[in-house]
Amino acid sequence: MTQGSPSSSGLRQRTSNADNRPKTPPRPTAISPATFYGTDSSSRKQGSSYTSYIPPDQFREPELVEDTTANNTWDSWGGATTTDWGESNDYTANAATWDEPSILRKITIDGREEDEELHWYDADLRALKRRPGPGVLPPLLADILHDPDHALYSVSTQPHPPLATSPTPHTPTADEVRTAIPHPNAYYCREHNGWVLLLWRSSTVLPPLVKDPEAPLPDQARRRVTTSCVGDDEQPFGQVNVTHHWHRYEKAVDATKLNPPYSHGDLLLDLYLCCQCSTYCLVSDVIPGVIPLPLMDEFTREKIANPAPDKSPRATAVAAWETVLTILDNRLWRDEKRSLPISRNKFRTKIGWNENVAQVFDSLGFPLENLSQGAQKAGELALHPPPIDSDTPEGAASRKKLLRAWVELSAWLVIFEKNKEALKSYNAMVLHAQVDCVRDLYQMGIGAHVTQISRDGLPDALQGYTALDASWKSLGMTPSMYTWERLAFAYLAQCRCDPANTMVYFSHLVNIVNAMINLRIDVPDELQKLIIEERERCRFTPEDCARAASTLGFGRDGELGVDLDADVDDEFIAQAWRSARQRAWQRSDAHTRRAALNDALKIVAEARGSKALLKIWSEEKGSGMSPETAYSTLDVPKEVDEAMLLAIYSMRVEDQPSQAERMREALSVIAEVTNSERLRQFLATGADPGDGTTVNASPEMPRGLNQLGNTCYLNSLLQYFYTIKELRDAITPMATTDAKSLDDSKFTDEDLRRHRVGGRLVTRREIMRSKKFVSLLADLFWNMKMCENAAVTPAVELAKLALVTSQDEEEDETEADKAGTDSSNDTDATLVDDMAVAARPAFDCSSSPLQSPKSPSGSVLGKRPREAESAMDVDARSQTMSLSPRSSPPTTDSVASSKGHEATSFIEEAIASSSSSSVMTAKRPAEGANADTDVEMKDESQVAKAPPPLPPRKARQTDDSVMMFGRQHDVSECMDNCMFQIETALLDFQGMATSDDDKTSPVKRLFYGKKRQRLIALSPDDDARHQSSIHEKEDLFSHLHVNVADEGFDLYDGLARYFDDVVEIGGMKKRMEVSLVDLPPLLQIQLQRVQFNRETQQAYKSQAYVKFGETIYMDRFLDSANPEKKARSKVIFAELTAARERIQHLTQGKHAPFAPAFANVADFLSKQDVLDLPSDEGFLSSLRSEGELITEQLRVEREKTAQLKAQIEDIWKDDTSAAYELTSVFIHRGSSPSWGHYFFYSRNLPEHPDSWFKYNDSDVSAVSKDEVLADTTGSTANPYMLVFVRKGCDAIDTVHRFNPEIDLEEAT
Repeated sequence: MTQGSPSSSGLRQRTSNADNRPKTPPRPTAISPATFYGTDSSSRKQGSSYTSYIPPDQFREPELVEDTTANNTWDSWGGATTTDWGESNDYTANAATWDEPSILRKITIDGREEDEELHWYDADLRALKRRPGPGVLPPLLADILHDPDHALYSVSTQPHPPLATSPTPHTPTADEVRTAIPHPNAYYCREHNGWVLLLWRSSTVLPPLVKDPEAPLPDQARRRVTTSCVGDDEQPFGQVNVTHHWHRYEKAVDATKLNPPYSHGDLLLDLYLCCQCSTYCLVSDVIPGVIPLPLMDEFTREKIANPAPDKSPRATAVAAWETVLTILDNRLWRDEKRSLPISRNKFRTKIGWNENVAQVFDSLGFPLENLSQGAQKAGELALHPPPIDSDTPEGAASRKKLLRAWVELSAWLVIFEKNKEALKSYNAMVLHAQVDCVRDLYQMGIGAHVTQISRDGLPDALQGYTALDASWKSLGMTPSMYTWERLAFAYLAQCRCDPANTMVYFSHLVNIVNAMINLRIDVPDELQKLIIEERERCRFTPEDCARAASTLGFGRDGELGVDLDADVDDEFIAQAWRSARQRAWQRSDAHTRRAALNDALKIVAEARGSKALLKIWSEEKGSGMSPETAYSTLDVPKEVDEAMLLAIYSMRVEDQPSQAERMREALSVIAEVTNSERLRQFLATGADPGDGTTVNASPEMPRGLNQLGNTCYLNSLLQYFYTIKELRDAITPMATTDAKSLDDSKFTDEDLRRHRVGGRLVTRREIMRSKKFVSLLADLFWNMKMCENAAVTPAVELAKLALVTSQDEEEDETEADKAGTDSSNDTDATLVDDMAVAARPAFDCSSSPLQSPKSPSGSVLGKRPREAESAMDVDARSQTMSLSPRSSPPTTDSVASSKGHEATSFIEEAIASSSSSSVMTAKRPAEGANADTDVEMKDESQVAKAPPPLPPRKARQTDDSVMMFGRQHDVSECMDNCMFQIETALLDFQGMATSDDDKTSPVKRLFYGKKRQRLIALSPDDDARHQSSIHEKEDLFSHLHVNVADEGFDLYDGLARYFDDVVEIGGMKKRMEVSLVDLPPLLQIQLQRVQFNRETQQAYKSQAYVKFGETIYMDRFLDSANPEKKARSKVIFAELTAARERIQHLTQGKHAPFAPAFANVADFLSKQDVLDLPSDEGFLSSLRSEGELITEQLRVEREKTAQLKAQIEDIWKDDTSAAYELTSVFIHRGSSPSWGHYFFYSRNLPEHPDSWFKYNDSDVSAVSKDEVLADTTGSTANPYMLVFVRKGCDAIDTVHRFNPEIDLEEAT
């Protein structure tokens, strides 16, 4: 098996004494490298694993390696600095925190991570964790290191007795004989006639690697914790793993770099690392012997097949090889130089001659040549001995070869001669080598010895059961080592180290358990529980995966008729799953079927490693909610349309955020049942993509705006702004403004003092914020003009700037900054005059434009104060005073006279009180805390003492997503903030100083008119008290307000109430008269639908129908209107109001309606027979008569109201100079004042005045005029703001799309 591993590591050397481990066989004593090839032959064995080492001059002196981490480059290959497997020394403690099933906790294994195991399919997570890959347990490693049927031997040589009377000059030294063994850790294999370099040790330092491993190394830090996974006292924190888990790195170590080095050529070693401790193992392939194995085998077989008459077959083979060994002895120790004629009887008898024998001697360096002239038999073929003079390169090479061959042949004979019985009476020659089997030695070193891992647990029925061979091998174990705990450990270790193949290992685990069941072997309960618990963790087999694909409809015989392979994309699978889930609702076992489909998709998704499918599964699987429950959860009927459904869903989530997940699931179920792609896209993106029914790709159609959340109100406003030509033209050039140019805008403090917006100075921060807003708005306008798509998505930053005022933003920052530092970090904020305004109060746009108030009712349809904090003084127009509760008290200089102050106070209090006919004018005490909205002005006599301090403002949560998911704002309030920023951004600081009255700003020119307000005392006592009966002021306005409380009146009636009303101030009634001095090009009328029920103490939305037409004439409301007509009209309107109030009392008042009540009581009394009541026909007749009387009274009053209404219209029928045409209608759909859906109608001006567009977020469609002007009685979709344009004014250009001919011509 080829595996890899992430880090290089090791631990300290063992120091425990073998005596302390009675169950562990003794290990050889560590040998100092300085004496590895020792010379004391009498006291120490010689050979691999037993010899000391005395290096010759060409060898580097070995050095002991300290027990520290080396700073080699390879040390960081595996990410040794990271501890992906946990840094705690107590790894069992980590597992204990998992809340795992019991069986998983029973297994002694560390280094696992629950999140990684549950997300085994995640390639990104695997890349981050860098696990080493598949591993093997020690018994299988023992089989991998060398053929289990072969034995490895440690070879040592004995001193060779002198063969000559005097030493020859070329007699091998003891060092040469010892170094003929390839390496101290090289072990001889007779079956291969070769050597295996094999070493194992526990160290914190790994040998240097020759290349970057293909697979990661195990975690270095984790390996350092434990010296060895096996053996007593080797694990300082107790047993944390059943045994080693080895990982292979093929040809990873250069043997020439070892200490001591391998010096017989190039040799690369396989590295095996235990991922759990600091033990590692190095092994080479078989290093071939001098005589090739096929030649030795053939030589031996030939001798055994043709034994000598006096010898057994094996003895014949031994005798032949002993003859070869004698020839080597004579050449090395006697310096025998004579040739060996091959045709002589002695040679033929002992060795024989054939092609194989010739190749054997050729491999030893004995060439076959004719005897030279002068020999006894010149020309005879003979084997010539090779040179062994070490002074020549040829001699040195052949000398080493012969010495190696001598050692190998000696070891071969020693091993072969162990079977004494086969040799019978043959007297073998004395051999000068000793061999010892090292199987136990290296098995102990790698943890595979039978004393460490027993081999007696495999049931008899599984002995020789080859069908499971692949499963055992895949799990990294041998069948003989089986116990349930080792099998579980092997499985979990493979899943831990190779998570990508978790399902492969689970399949093999299941195969083994199933085989035991099929063979009627008692399966341990622990294994069965492990399978169950792994199933609960969504483990599956290939068979499960195939069934899952079939469940989803894949396969030739499936519903889809397509095999599920790599060519099938995720989206196709997702659609197949959704379709199958939708069809499942038609089955009687719908819930069971849908659960099976959910499981199937998860299996397929994990098998494919698809995060996209898993995300879909997670978001759409639900919890088994039925369609009926889904509709009930959202409280909608099944026939609800998608637009309304999304609106209601958004409202529900906003009102009940704790139920957001359940409501999302309900919407998901509805999307599935209805197969709605629109709902699915909304769930995926959070934005409504529209119904897709209107294709507006043509240039004549405006572009829609995609929702960013609950921003349908903002979309309506932005669409409205875009239809206004002058405003659009003023904003469009700002599209090219970048952040740097915004920062480069320079203006001095004096510049800031010379310009006011909304009756106050502005700060640098507000200017920069406004320029950013307008730049984003210009970008949006450009996209709406150029985009070919049906809808455009506004920037999130644009929505935030539109919905959050600068005041709110700064308050949020101030609330977050408790250190006393101005959160705005804008020193220019102090430039606002204290007398004008101290803290930038919120105020009504109808008096001080461009600053958004908060809704008094906290509603999106919140009622505005009639007027607000703009000070006024009839006697001295240049003097103003701040009426903000947070502003500084006015100075003496700010009031011209006590009379002027009284006038200001009375008028402002009247304005704040609004209309007596409005149920919302008297603000509830609970709402009074919102001091930014309504400011109550007191009479001079009542404000002598200092006002009480304001209650603390409730801290608001600051969240950048508030504009997408927070409370919806009224469009007119949002409009104030937008117009404030537009006017601020367009300020010309190079020009003259500006005031609220100038018309240099396009915002002022387009939206603002001027009105005159009069406060007239009705009581003589009031006249005497205040010395004057009339107080006046003039102010700007951008909206006119119509209180929508009752049914049965039109727009003129509502405006009449606004322009002439009675208010109560200080316990005294006064008349408030308003007239228009100057009208703007765009007249905006807000229909105030939020009302307050004093009985329930709850705000509600009035659904009353207000009739309006395409044209409205404002002449009757002008200050210049005919006084006589005004007076007549006022008298008639008072009668009309009284008649309507009587009708309202009889039909909608408390206990109303009365007429049917009398009739019903009479009918009940005449028919009931439960109570024994005296019959009184007179009383019953009186009841019926009273009902008829009321009915007649209602008829008379209604006729009277119609007549009075006609009289008023007749008075003004000729006053048509101030004509305005309807251009825009804002609609709120919903029954609650706190939430709903907004859309917007716009007239197609100027080319097609009879056609209209409906803007419903991303959907824009052409609609008829009748739909816009329709009677909305009984509907929750009602107009709440109307926009009229002055007749003959070209302010509106609804469809502004890119026209190549016109736009390019204008550009040139």
